[in-house]
Amino acid sequence: MPQSKISANAYHEATKHSYLSVQINPNYVDASTQPSAFKFYPKFYRRVKLNVNNPVHSFISLTSAITLEKEYKDSLDKLRVNPSAGALYPTEVYVQVRKIPGILDGIYHLEVENNCLTLIYELIDDGLESYIIPDKSINGFIFLISCVYYRSSWKYQNRSARYCFLDSGHHLGAIAASAYLHKKDIQLIFDFDKLGLNLALGFENKEFITACAVSGELQEKQVRPLRIKVPFVCGTDYFEANQFIEDTYQATAVQKSSEQTLKQPHFSFDKDKFLQTVLHRRSIRRFRKKSISQEDYLYIMQQLQQPIPTENHEEIDIYSVVHRVEEMSCGLYKGTHLIKTGNFSEQTGYLCINQAIAKDSAVTLFFVSDYLNYQTAMQIAGFLGQRLYLASNYLGIQCSGVGAFYDDETQELLETNKDVLYAIVIGI
Repeated sequence: MPQSKISANAYHEATKHSYLSVQINPNYVDASTQPSAFKFYPKFYRRVKLNVNNPVHSFISLTSAITLEKEYKDSLDKLRVNPSAGALYPTEVYVQVRKIPGILDGIYHLEVENNCLTLIYELIDDGLESYIIPDKSINGFIFLISCVYYRSSWKYQNRSARYCFLDSGHHLGAIAASAYLHKKDIQLIFDFDKLGLNLALGFENKEFITACAVSGELQEKQVRPLRIKVPFVCGTDYFEANQFIEDTYQATAVQKSSEQTLKQPHFSFDKDKFLQTVLHRRSIRRFRKKSISQEDYLYIMQQLQQPIPTENHEEIDIYSVVHRVEEMSCGLYKGTHLIKTGNFSEQTGYLCINQAIAKDSAVTLFFVSDYLNYQTAMQIAGFLGQRLYLASNYLGIQCSGVGAFYDDETQELLETNKDVLYAIVIGI
């Protein structure tokens, strides 16, 4: 992938929607041509079947588990713990395991459809640490999130660059939820040698690493790079290159993110209830236009304000357009501060490409940022989106991410010059 000199902001600008752009390109696709949504290494690779009664296996499995199968006329959709734009699931998970009893030290691909780990690389004195945290070794787990971007660009074309990053953030949120349930701290890492890892893992131009989550004991020990390159395996049954997406990734993979002090969040969810929330999380398709309580709304906002466990960070401002919250004025809020009053439900419905859920929701939220690293900012927006899904569903409030909106007109409603990264609706 050639190095691009175009700024990340220009890539965001190039994928903006407007009323005119959507009318010109309504983006119809032939569902029968959808590429495969699961990656498999050859059958002769060694596999470890994951047993949910084993805490280590359960921790890994719950980061990506299939939780519902929906049968349609010509297809069977396998829905997972992590939301994905259009249920296309471009993300894959790889996990390095070191010094964990019962599992050979190595790098594994999480084979979601069969709930197993596929050993793709056996460790000796080498490992992923060399690319991520040089001069350190992790006794525990290193999760890598990757994107097989054609699964998304098949439908969403250039704008899928946004969705790949958002879906990576969703998947990091699923890892964080599993870590919480299994009493493990994690650290998200966004700034590392992604391009070197793509080469080492044999991804060619068909898949790319976006982020990392580390959980384990840090050792002061140098780990050398992988001895040999992992053989190439394509994540789809066929592939069509998109140079725009490849250039977007290339440009944003090497930028430095903002920095912050690492802090762990402290949630107080009931573990059994939260597990059921993770397993039953879904994207709502319609609301009944009922109100939610102010107490529930403020509780959800408090969960969004919990620390994100990373030193690489981009600040996300959260705007809420309140339509139906008891004892709260309808209007636009930044955080919990009222900016302007009014009934904006028709406007938010229009802005979200005339989707009724953005009009009928209790609250329509927009995540905006003035970032240094676009890739990091989009992933943090997705991470917060997953947190919003789970906090809402935990209270019996429905949620859905909305990736499509009229960008410039949304900025006008919010009265901000910052880029709008994501919209999410909650309600009953």
